[in-house]
Amino acid sequence: MNFLPVFLKLSDEPCLVIGGGEVAYRKVLQLLKARARVTVVSPELCSSLSALRDAGNLVHINNRFDPGYLDGMVLVIAATDDRSLNETVSGLCRERKLPVNVVDNPALCSFIMPSVIDRSPVQIAISTGGASPILARLLRARLETLIPPSFGRLAALMAKSRQKVRERFPNQRERRRFWEHILQGSVAEMLFAGREKQAVQALELQLEDESVSVSKTGEVYLVGGGPGDPDLLTFRALRLMQQADVVLYDRLVAPAIVDLARKDADRIYVGKQRDQHVLPQDEINQLLIKLAKEGKRVLRLKGGDPFIFGRGGEEIETLSSEGIPFQVVPGITAAAGCASYAGIPLTHRDHAHSCIFVTGHLKDGSMDLNWDALVQPRQTIAVYMGTHGIDVLCAELIARGMSADTPAAIIQQATTQHQRVYVSTLSNLHEIPQQHEIKPPSMIIVGEVVRLHEKLAWFEPLDGAG
Repeated sequence: MNFLPVFLKLSDEPCLVIGGGEVAYRKVLQLLKARARVTVVSPELCSSLSALRDAGNLVHINNRFDPGYLDGMVLVIAATDDRSLNETVSGLCRERKLPVNVVDNPALCSFIMPSVIDRSPVQIAISTGGASPILARLLRARLETLIPPSFGRLAALMAKSRQKVRERFPNQRERRRFWEHILQGSVAEMLFAGREKQAVQALELQLEDESVSVSKTGEVYLVGGGPGDPDLLTFRALRLMQQADVVLYDRLVAPAIVDLARKDADRIYVGKQRDQHVLPQDEINQLLIKLAKEGKRVLRLKGGDPFIFGRGGEEIETLSSEGIPFQVVPGITAAAGCASYAGIPLTHRDHAHSCIFVTGHLKDGSMDLNWDALVQPRQTIAVYMGTHGIDVLCAELIARGMSADTPAAIIQQATTQHQRVYVSTLSNLHEIPQQHEIKPPSMIIVGEVVRLHEKLAWFEPLDGAG
């Protein structure tokens, strides 16, 4: 180990930065975050440092470096492009046993500046010992996806409750088990979801009453799985998928996304195929309640977004009536994902000023839609679950005055390597399902924006789909 990882307390301590460019600015920002008193030595300052100086956030010495400027300092950073000056600063600091960092030159450093994940009071520093700052930044980016921004609030809650927990659990092993339970349970999830008051109450309840446990009732996570590509999942979705004990998923969720759930979680397929549900919606609602009351963390994984034709509202209404804790994690809805990956903007200054989402699901052989509201100039129509009723859809739109030559497209399995985009006109769109085996999930987009597909299509599936 070439460097000892330490965290320095620099609050109100004098620190010197030599250099006035953007590199120096970045180092100054880090020192200011640590509440250090910063002095910058440089004949010139970049605009960013000038703004900090004018705001009174640093002291500027408008001069070249002089050894006397090191007096009284507790830490020094050399951020100049003058190699000779950097070597001089490093040597002087080492003689004085003064911590020094020379940017991009580990050999001249007595300490290095790591890449930091800041979840104050939690901080994670990543370093490659100066060998590859880019690699450190990449590692930091990966860890950022795994650690919720609200992690610091969880640490603050633990600090506030530390003495109470110590009094309640004098035994160290019991105390450790209690904190592990809190960190991996619903109290932490309440904080991550922004329900801080409820989290504090749940923690205090467990401390006050030995018979009460926050784990007696589980929690339900309604998570939007997006249009198909696992890379489009949110950070929170991925984190909750790794915590769930049970996963309920339907037909529109891509298998690659289901595979990202915790490996030992129970998986329950609940269907949702047209007119053929493995479980009716009411039974799904009751199953969510049953599993949560067993103390399980239940992931209800849905394609797209739970609140856009996903019946998520019905499910959380039932959960709320039973007092079951739940979270809703939005996902990229199918219309946005399909359109983006097909190179079809849903709105465009020259073609469409509005977009409307409708479901084309047939009920008793008909579509119960406000057709006059759909047939509007400069409007895009995004139709979910519309391929089975495509004849009715096209006929009704044309009958209400939409031009038969209006461009339209069917996009199947968008954002995946099986994506297909079929472009036609409103009068001929019904022929596409007859000529091709359209596989779910699929989306219909109608409007002038479809003309842009050929020009803007950027996504090329590996199997040559287009």
